[in-house]
Amino acid sequence: MSETSPDSQVHLRKTRVGVVISDKMDKTIVVEHVARVPHPRFNKIVKRSKQYYVHDEAGEAKIGDRVRIVETRPLSKLKRWKLAEVLSH
Repeated sequence: MSETSPDSQVHLRKTRVGVVISDKMDKTIVVEHVARVPHPRFNKIVKRSKQYYVHDEAGEAKIGDRVRIVETRPLSKLKRWKLAEVLSH
């Protein structure tokens, strides 16, 4: 058996880019991420959209902003992402 050191395991956090569709909550925004993926049978590119609840401590993102979000530990019942940066207003 070969031993692996704890340093050899690299856990990269997932990142997504999306558009803010709601900022009505305190310190939380809702981001919609649209992924362009091939259809499993027909191979035509189709859009899949998903909403993420994102922690925004400073409240810097507004509706319509394009943002980058990064995966983090669970912060509440729905929040598992935090705001990395605002790409454009």
